[in-house]
Order: sequence, then structure tokens, then C-alpha cells
Amino acid sequence: MQKDHLTHVPFTSLGLTDSLLESLEDAGFVHCTPIQAATLPLALKGQDIAGQAQTGTGKTAAFLLAALHYLMETPVAEDAAGPWTLILAPTRELAVQIHRDAELIGRYTGLKFAAVYGGTGYESQRRQLESGVDVLIGTPGRLIDYFKQGVYKLSSIEVVVLDEADRMFDLGFIADIRYLLRKMPPPGQRINMLFSATLSARVMELAYEHMNNPQVVRIEAEHVTADKVRQSLYHVSAHDKIALLLGVLRQQDPKRTMIFVNTKRAADRVTGYLLGNSYEAEVLSGDIPQNKRLRLLESFQRGELPILVATDVAARGLHIPEVTHVINFDLPQDREDYVHRIGRTARIGASGDAISFACEEYVYSLPDIEEFIGQKIPVLPITDELLPEYKPPKRLERRRPPLAGGDHRARGRAPHRRPANRG
Repeated sequence: MQKDHLTHVPFTSLGLTDSLLESLEDAGFVHCTPIQAATLPLALKGQDIAGQAQTGTGKTAAFLLAALHYLMETPVAEDAAGPWTLILAPTRELAVQIHRDAELIGRYTGLKFAAVYGGTGYESQRRQLESGVDVLIGTPGRLIDYFKQGVYKLSSIEVVVLDEADRMFDLGFIADIRYLLRKMPPPGQRINMLFSATLSARVMELAYEHMNNPQVVRIEAEHVTADKVRQSLYHVSAHDKIALLLGVLRQQDPKRTMIFVNTKRAADRVTGYLLGNSYEAEVLSGDIPQNKRLRLLESFQRGELPILVATDVAARGLHIPEVTHVINFDLPQDREDYVHRIGRTARIGASGDAISFACEEYVYSLPDIEEFIGQKIPVLPITDELLPEYKPPKRLERRRPPLAGGDHRARGRAPHRRPANRG
């Protein structure tokens, strides 16, 4: 983390359980981000939270620390069975990322974590649930599937987290969310946390319906986009967008780039031209098999893959360090998607560039985007150097890899949490 994006509040001042402080120390985390400093003191006292903050500012660590601290400090009966915490995520990628962060932060707790999501690993995920789990992370569809089969119960849930709540609405998951919440103990008998990049009226209605007098926390709400994202815009014809993309990549020479498009067909087309012109790139879209999606993300995160061409399935919840450039090859049709896309860069205090192409097909969304972010995006001129000659696209090959389950790794330390009868 960069120091200028942190507060002066050290994690050691919050009264966190020792096993969590040990893992934070190992990871080099000393001071809280603003959302962590604002929400953790409340959540650690058992207060329900409805939190809003810019993407990439540490929301995941905030709710994980609060949830894990509660589990470690609250004893349970000898014969009681979990899961004790349920974390709901709108996408498979976000569920996987939360699971990784949970294993990092909870590495010394002895708690068992599991992530369940559609697209792969049905039997391996089922076996993991059947073997017992303390913290369950998942997408609504797969969670409901296993619940209705009796693979796990919701009667012992003590902490529930709803991440990216506005995205849940966008993807039509709210009926599923309400179904799961109603199968848990009443709101007053659990800790409830809701986090979102935007706290709209519909999100707050959900919060007040299924939470216990939540404390609303908004961090830098007047700044919709991250402060250190350098935004720019080119007005370009649809015919010239491929040439402009190649010209911008040649001019900027970025290290790690995400290129966003609005359709799967556009993703294939753009990737084909990149490959045909000696740029290494891969597509991340909804129809890519889950195992391959995870491998692509890991390769991109490690820096082995320099360019990822993505539809909005990848716009939220992915913590990928050192993304230097986000290019909106297509302007998004939803103004909030613009914020989530460009939030893939300039994460946790870093800086980055967000470059958008406004063509005749999608320019109509520009006024709404600029109204939402409260500023005009600076327009840059298109010079001859930015429209180079280019080679034809390379044809993409689609091969469906065999499905394989991702078994949970074993833990190396005995639990700190001591079972004891509750009075």
C-alpha cells in the first residue's frame, strides 16, 4: 500500500484478536485505509454497517477483519456446526478474490474457508461443504442450490456480508438474496454488513429491510472516481478504433492493461487484432469456462499476460495490483460501469491512466457519465501517429478445457478459537 492513501489509524489500536494482527503484520499492513478506519471500530462492537467507498480502497479487508474477529472472540457450543459467516458476492471472480483475501487474513485463525460458485467444481465444492466450514463465500445461485439439497444450513449464521450490493440488483439476484437472508436467524441475532460502491435508494431499502439499524458510512462520496486516475477521451469513428487502440498502446507502452468492450463479439475482434499485430492478449468474458477464467486472471495478476480484453463481467471486485492502464474501447452504456471499470487501476493509493474511446455508436452515454462523475473528461487530439497502419486479425481458437475441482488447501495451524458452551 502507498502511504498517502492511508489514515493514521494503526490496526494495532482497534483491539483485533492476536491471530489477525499476526497475519496483518506478515502482509505488511500497518495502517487502515479510510473505509477501514471508519467501519472497523463500529463493526467490531457489533454494529451493522452499510458502507460506501470508492472501488479499490480496502472494503474487502474491512468486512473480513470484522467477521473473523467476531468468530474468534465469540465461543460456540461443542456440538454446534457452521457455517458461522456467509459472504455473498455477485460474480465468480469476486467470490474467488474474497476467498483468497480471507485465507490471507485468516491464515492463523484455524478457521475453514470455502468458496462456492457456478461454472466449475460442483462435486469438489459440495464435498468441501459437507466436511464442514466456518466461513462460506459464494454466489447466490450455487449457494441456494446446495442449501436446498441440505448440504449446509443457515441456522447458525452469526455474520452476513453482502458485497457489491448495487451489482446484485444489476444482475437480478435480489430475490435470491432475500431468500437466503430469510433462512438465517433474524437481523437482530446476527451482525450484518453491506458494502457497495454506491448506496442507491434501492440498496438502502434492502439494508433497512434485512439489517438491524445499520450505521451508514460514506467515504469520499463527493469523489466518485479515484483521485489518482488520469482520465482522457478520444472522439473517434468506429472505423478507426482499432488503429487508435494500437496507436495508443504504441505511444503509452503500458505494463499491464485492461481493455473493456461492451460485447463478447467485440472482445474477440479486438483480441484478434491485438494478436495479429504482435500484442499478447486474452479474452475474459462470460462464456469463457471457469477454470480458464481463473488461469487467465492468475496469469494477468502475476504479470505474465500484459493485456486482458474484458466485458463487464470483470469490471468489479478484482484486486489486480499494478494495472497501469484501463482502456474503454467501448464507452459503457451504464454510467456506474464507467466508475467500476476505471477503478481497476489506481488501487489502494496508486496512480493509473483511464483512456476512453467515444465513437458514434456509444457516445450517447458520455453526458450521463460526466454528470455522474461530476467532471468533464479531458479530450485529447488524434494525431497521425495515433492511427498507424496495421495487420489483419489473428483468428481465435476456442477450446473448452476439461473441468477440474479446486480442492481447499489444508491449514498448517491448529485453531485459536476455543469451543465453549454459551451461557
